[in-house]
Amino acid sequence: MKIPHTRKPLLLLLFILASSAFVCSASTIAVSSASPTICAIVASEPAQRIECYQAQKRVSISPNISYDSISAAHDFFCAITSGGYSVLCWNFNSITQFRRIYFNLTVGLRDLTVGIDHVCALERGSGRGLCWRGGKNRVPSPDKAEQFDSITSGRGFSCGVLRGNGTVRCWGDTIGDQIETQFGNISMKTLVAGDSHVCGLNISGFLMCRGRNDSGQINVPSWASSSDSGFVISGLALGASHTCAVLRLNGTVVCWGDFNGGDGVQLRGVSFESIAAGSNYTCGLTSTNLSVICWGDGWPVNSSSNTYMGGVVVPLPKIVPGPCTQDSCSACGVYPDSNSLCSGSGNICKVCEPQFSPLPLSPNLVPSQPSSSKGLSKKLLAFAIVGSVGVFVGLCSIVYCLWSGICCGHQKIHNSVQPTIIGSNVHGVMTWSGSLNPPFSRSSTIKRQTSHSMKRQRSGTSSKHLDKPEEFPLSELAIATNYFSLENKIGGGSFGSVYKGKLADGREVAVKRGEAGPLAKKLEEKESAFESELAFLCRLHHKHLVGLVGFCEEGDERLLVYEYMKNGSLYDHLHLKDNVDKSSSLLNSWKTRIKISLDAARGIEYLHSYAVPPIIHRDIKSSNILLDANYTAKVSDFGLSLMWPEMEGEYMSVKAAGTVGYVDPEYYGLNVLTVKSDVYGLGVVLLELLTGRRAIFKDEKGEEGGLMTVVDYAVPRILAGELWSLMDSMVGVPEANEAEAVELVAYTALHCVNLEGKERPTMSDIVANLERAYILCNDNHVGTVSSATLSPPSE
Repeated sequence: MKIPHTRKPLLLLLFILASSAFVCSASTIAVSSASPTICAIVASEPAQRIECYQAQKRVSISPNISYDSISAAHDFFCAITSGGYSVLCWNFNSITQFRRIYFNLTVGLRDLTVGIDHVCALERGSGRGLCWRGGKNRVPSPDKAEQFDSITSGRGFSCGVLRGNGTVRCWGDTIGDQIETQFGNISMKTLVAGDSHVCGLNISGFLMCRGRNDSGQINVPSWASSSDSGFVISGLALGASHTCAVLRLNGTVVCWGDFNGGDGVQLRGVSFESIAAGSNYTCGLTSTNLSVICWGDGWPVNSSSNTYMGGVVVPLPKIVPGPCTQDSCSACGVYPDSNSLCSGSGNICKVCEPQFSPLPLSPNLVPSQPSSSKGLSKKLLAFAIVGSVGVFVGLCSIVYCLWSGICCGHQKIHNSVQPTIIGSNVHGVMTWSGSLNPPFSRSSTIKRQTSHSMKRQRSGTSSKHLDKPEEFPLSELAIATNYFSLENKIGGGSFGSVYKGKLADGREVAVKRGEAGPLAKKLEEKESAFESELAFLCRLHHKHLVGLVGFCEEGDERLLVYEYMKNGSLYDHLHLKDNVDKSSSLLNSWKTRIKISLDAARGIEYLHSYAVPPIIHRDIKSSNILLDANYTAKVSDFGLSLMWPEMEGEYMSVKAAGTVGYVDPEYYGLNVLTVKSDVYGLGVVLLELLTGRRAIFKDEKGEEGGLMTVVDYAVPRILAGELWSLMDSMVGVPEANEAEAVELVAYTALHCVNLEGKERPTMSDIVANLERAYILCNDNHVGTVSSATLSPPSE
């Protein structure tokens, strides 16, 4: 079976992100810890039978029926038959004979796990654990009153995650007691056992390992355990003295401990659906064509071996990535090509991603001062969300093309229009050490250049001109806008006024025209803003960025033509009673407001993490967030935007620009610009959505009715636990399932407006938190997230 050397990175990575989840004991591949033997459940045949590869021979296992999952240990393996009503076991030394250890047509089983000489599984529904014993170590079943979300088994012991509180309960050999004690009261989401150690993800998404550590097998790398790079792992496999992890972003594998070849360097070009470990080797099910590759000292390599990227391709047929069921897969969707893989006998359901809990969600866990950056970052783990791993192959020619602007027929814009406000001309030096710094420190593992690099390699969209902007004659745009009449004027932008128009072909558009006559700005300023927007928008294509239709250059006239956003700006809906009927607005819903904030955050995330080079908007505010006919929010107005010279450093010394009330104080005071400046602006918008107040408003209760910023108004109250007293009365009290979501948005905003840029979250962190908040709005169970609602709104 040959693994193709050419792949489609973008489609494959998106596929992995959509379908991979944490692989626990219910797997479709299993390996022996005593000999190089692997067994797996075959795909694309009438029965999802088991086939093994042992002593360099393929062996078909009887009975030839369908199975759901398979698990193995030292010298035997077991499988749950389709439907979960029977468990059969085979000895690797007499692989053609089987023994049935469980049969019940009423109570099905799941989470099959095999230890050194015992087998355990959970009853479907109840979560009660059952164990079958053998050999010297007579591992008992757990207490009948205990219910588990998952279980796993090692040498003479088993451990499970208790339903409800997520604590770890172990039984069997002494090492199990030690592991349970070491976990203590930590709440876990998942667990996987090796010979004498256990690893898993806690409820915040960070990897934790406990047990024996004679070979460094529980020395979790810093990138997998720190608050700067959690949520990076989608699968684990534990051997006798090593641990391997599947990286969520691109499906590659990294290992640590006493395992030659375990650093995953050889296999960093291969993406895996799941992995399984023997004593000193690891095998994985590839994402490209569902074949099996094994590597490590314990797996033999000879002249007849078919090798790929440092591993050995096992000559087994295509393997199913999950059990074929009659389920409609309504929870998380159907796996691609499911019908073919199951040979028309059912569906393979995508495994739902585990839902982690950003912390804290309670005011008493928040530090007393928002400017206390160190305390904030240590106590709040809400923003250690999605880590990034990968290799960034040089894109020099594309970067140069986009940086210079010649891809769109215009030269690079070094500066934009003069700022709305001008800060002091202080050129302080400030290096930024936020969560975009690479978490990987070991050169022997995958060397990630930056999280930007991997994301841009995945994206690719900013380096392709999907739609060439159309050049319009001035006369056509004049007719479309009724000769730029006041009745058609709908707003203003960075260099002129915006008019609603209707083209000759019936398309509704928004036309931005540079000011002319006595109100005109300096010609070079208008030209600069026009060139800036055109240079950016001709290469930016994203659902949450306002799309460019075309442009016009005639004489001194400079016009840009955008898609028309029927429902105007977010600012209008929040603050202008004359323009919008606020009493009937769809924004009188916390769910809608959270969805709008999520849309805007996704648009900004695209600019920061996917555009090549990155783009800093510099003028994020509620009037630059527009709503289409379906209330989908899109970021607009790139007249002040700048490309971020990432290769030259992580900050820019640029004179402050933006709008009063939204400008990053650090940028305003020090002229130091980073992507975190946009984060501050979005934080102000989030506070507007929560309170219904403008960025700067008249404080009638203050001294002589002075002005107050929404940041100064909201932050102290949120920190004091008075969130509910400042919420917009037009929306009303959140429903039970919305309360936690609103609180999460409030703490997200709190971090965004931190005085120090390095203490603010990245846009990817913010998107992840807002996704969770939106999910909570759809959840009918207070404080929990059901498996049926784990997928966030698609972009």
